[in-house]
Amino acid sequence: MKPRFQTTLRDRIVLSGGIGVHSGKPVRLVLNPAEADSGLVFLRSGLPNGGSRRIEANWSKVTMTELCTVIGDGAQHMVATIEHLVAALRGLGVDNCLVEVDGPEVPIMDGSAAAFVEAIDRVGVRQLGASRRYIKILKPVRVEQGRAFAELRPADSGFRLDVEIDFKSEAIGRQRKILDLDPAAFRRELAGARTFGFLADVKRLIAAGFALGASLDNSVGIDDDRVINPEGLRYSDEFVRHKMLDAVGDLALAGGPLVGEYRSYCSGHKLNVAILAALFSDRTAYRFVDAAPAPREGVRADLGLVASPVFMPERS
Repeated sequence: MKPRFQTTLRDRIVLSGGIGVHSGKPVRLVLNPAEADSGLVFLRSGLPNGGSRRIEANWSKVTMTELCTVIGDGAQHMVATIEHLVAALRGLGVDNCLVEVDGPEVPIMDGSAAAFVEAIDRVGVRQLGASRRYIKILKPVRVEQGRAFAELRPADSGFRLDVEIDFKSEAIGRQRKILDLDPAAFRRELAGARTFGFLADVKRLIAAGFALGASLDNSVGIDDDRVINPEGLRYSDEFVRHKMLDAVGDLALAGGPLVGEYRSYCSGHKLNVAILAALFSDRTAYRFVDAAPAPREGVRADLGLVASPVFMPERS
């Protein structure tokens, strides 16, 4: 059964000491509880003259998808590498959160979503009084780039991911994983899967201004056909699990939980965002579905207790 009501964090979370995998710069991250219908929003602080800018975590705000997902509205007003954090929020069913970040990039932590999941689980998730709005896929939508593709297909309920990758490196090879997404499955199957990269690409990336904070502490390194991390892999198929983690984060930019199936082959951030653009460009391909009727004024729908009236903005 689909969860009926929206959620937010029970308390504020502060994460400091992390660095950006591409910028190499220290970052302070604060996750704040937020009101119903506010969604996932980043507050980019640390701008010139002490300025800040709110940026909605939405596919329409994506400005770059090379190596990571970047949202913003200009060269300074941007936040990069949002996918692991947003995946943790969506994977654990957090609908509303204000994310404060004082630099241009979300901290990479250990290269997975595990630190974000642990922090969220420490404070817990609180149910709100407004009904959750789902985005139900009504017909197949597909995007392609060479041999790679991503598609969304209808389903009666829930959200299933079917992700396949195929690398020439024998360290990775061809891997496929299918998962029905819920908080327990996300914690168990995806949260700990780390990002990965090839040593042969490191010099090129650094010259281009990327991977300045990358190390074996926050990435799985591959040299030719072997994994060079002393501890090895966390899962035998960690690579496809991480691609699935990225997909959860990118697809969370739809603006609400999806009801349907996602299938991809050799996809990445670019096609993950492109499939959302294709979906929302066709009004016959989806519809919004409320999981529960709006509660009566003065009644807390989560506990069934009388409470003070609250203002709930209308949805368009």
